[in-house]
Amino acid sequence: MDHELDPGPLQRQPGDRRMVSGAPRDLNFEGTVARGGWADLPGDLARLNLEVPVGAAIRCSVTAGYPAAAPPLPDLVAGAGFRVDRTRRAGCRTVVDARRERTLPDFVGGGMRMLVCGLNPSVVSADAGFGYAGATNRFWTAAVAAGIVSRPRDPMAMLDIDRVGMTDLVKRATPNADGLTAAEYAAGAERVRRLVEWLRPGVVVFVGLAGWRAAVDRRAVPGPQPSPFAGTPAYVMPSTSGRNARTGPEELADHLRRAVARADSK
Repeated sequence: MDHELDPGPLQRQPGDRRMVSGAPRDLNFEGTVARGGWADLPGDLARLNLEVPVGAAIRCSVTAGYPAAAPPLPDLVAGAGFRVDRTRRAGCRTVVDARRERTLPDFVGGGMRMLVCGLNPSVVSADAGFGYAGATNRFWTAAVAAGIVSRPRDPMAMLDIDRVGMTDLVKRATPNADGLTAAEYAAGAERVRRLVEWLRPGVVVFVGLAGWRAAVDRRAVPGPQPSPFAGTPAYVMPSTSGRNARTGPEELADHLRRAVARADSK
C-alpha cells in the first residue's frame, strides 16, 4: 500500500463529532511511492479528517524528500482541518502532531481542472463534512447545472472524478461569514496562494466577493480577474448563499461555466 491510515483506538465512531481522547491516528505517507506523488498528501489528510471526530489526536509522518515547492507540512495539516500542536523530527521522518478541529479539510490534489475557494465553512458544513451544506445554499445546484460535478455533495468524488478541488480562504467555521476579519482573509489568501503555486489548478474560482475584495482587490467585480492569482487564472463569482437573493441559480451556474471554460481553453 502506498500510504495508509493506522486505525488507532478511538472511543467514538468516525461520524461522531464529540471530543474524544485516546491514542493518535497515524498517517504515514511515502511521497516517493504514492501514485500521485506528494500531491496525494492533502487528499489523504482530508480522508483522515472525515474519519475522526472533533478533538481526536492525529500524527502525520512523512519521509525525507518533502518538496521545497510545497507549502510547509504544518500548513497542509492545518489546511486539512487540524490544529497543529508541534512539528518534530523522528529519524529521517518529519512528524506533525495535531488535533481535529470543527472545520472542513482542503479537498485538493494534483491535476485539478478547477479549484473552488469559498469564504469559510459554515458550522453546518463543518458537521456535514462537505461545503455549501446549508439548506438554502445554491452551490451544488449550480455546479450540477454547469456540468462540473458528477456526484453532488461529495467533494472527494468531485476531486477524484471531476478534477475539481475545494478550499476556503478562512478555515474557522462560523454560522455565517459576517464575523470574519480582513486580517483573516489576508492570511487565508496567502495560504491559498501557496497551495495554488504548488498544485497549479487550471483556474481558481473564488465564491463570494467579500474575501477577494478584503484580501486582493477591493474594487473587484464578478467575472474573470485582470491579474492571475499565484500564476493561475482567477475568477470571482457572487455568493451562492440563499441570503444573496439578487443572483439566481442559473446566473450562478453560468459563472461556473465561464470559469471552467478559462481552464479548458488554456
